[in-house]
Amino acid sequence: MKLARKFAWPSAVTMFVLFFVPLLIILAYSLLTRGPYGGVMPPWTFESYLRVFDPLYGWIFWRSVWIAAVSTALCLLLAFPLALYIARSGARKTLLLNLVMLPFWTSFLIRTYAWMFLLRDTGLVNTVLLAVHAIREPLPLLFNNGAVILGLVYGYLPFMVLPLYATLEKMDHSLLQAAADLGATPGVTLWRVVIPLSKPGAVAGCLLVFIPCLGAYLTPDLMGGGKTVMLGNLVQNQFTTARDWPFGAAFSLLLMLIVLPVTRALGKRGEDLL
Repeated sequence: MKLARKFAWPSAVTMFVLFFVPLLIILAYSLLTRGPYGGVMPPWTFESYLRVFDPLYGWIFWRSVWIAAVSTALCLLLAFPLALYIARSGARKTLLLNLVMLPFWTSFLIRTYAWMFLLRDTGLVNTVLLAVHAIREPLPLLFNNGAVILGLVYGYLPFMVLPLYATLEKMDHSLLQAAADLGATPGVTLWRVVIPLSKPGAVAGCLLVFIPCLGAYLTPDLMGGGKTVMLGNLVQNQFTTARDWPFGAAFSLLLMLIVLPVTRALGKRGEDLL
């Protein structure tokens, strides 16, 4: 046990320096006052925390939650059949997994710009639809909530596929044979056996997708065109354009306090399912 503690010291020191110290700095910033030219200065105050409850920021919070929830649900619906197919692909598993992870070989920013080129008024999608006379004028495919959700689903779909695959790949196939012997149809087997056994992977995937989507700022900023402001955009704006560091720090901490119980509950549920 003592030897194990000695090996844990490097990780503990790293976590303290790179996580807890910055967190304490953010906490201190949130309790200070905005300087006349940005930055922070005394006196200590809770004013930044009181501003968080402004209805304007409440609307941004709820918009962020539902966009993140819809993106997570779509990722789950798309990832489950793909992960199930990969898990049953035999010798092709490695190839298919490499194809799932292939987008990670390219910068997320470049992939987002690629989608913008595809969806803009003069992009490939509208150009093809106009060429085949399916539409008379370009469709508004970019700079709206739908474009943001599309970008988030595309960006975080692999994070849902991989945990689901890891769970489904370890599934005992004799259970499927037993269900078939008992007269269960493929649909019933899927609903009563496969889906319940895949819940740990689904919970892990939802955590890996929902939390980054909730705090995303690059995709909403580029594909939303400034019209879809989410929590990440709000925090980023306070630290850069508005230079209101105390309010940005306070909002960041409150967002963390909101996410932590959800993470804890889903994580505990995943442990129970395992």
